[in-house]
Amino acid sequence: MEQRFKPPFLHFIKKQHKPLVLAIRDEVGKVTANPTSGEMKTGDLAGIQVHKFTFTRQQYLLAYYHEEDSITFYMIGSHENFYDELKRYRKAEK
Repeated sequence: MEQRFKPPFLHFIKKQHKPLVLAIRDEVGKVTANPTSGEMKTGDLAGIQVHKFTFTRQQYLLAYYHEEDSITFYMIGSHENFYDELKRYRKAEK
């Protein structure tokens, strides 16, 4: 399955330390193996799924869009303002 990464996702990873980057890589692998595992969003974020995971007692959210033969990873971050930023990015992208 093809993986695509949007700029906000790549920007977040670029700024993080190595152990978190490795944990994110593992979570991306889990999502790719089972794309329906995330929570489906509605409303402004219709079609987006969010996978949650914890790293060093901090919860992170990973937003992605699953198509038949590919997964597009939109954004990753902590819960604070995550959905607002994701809405702004999707609106600017259109």
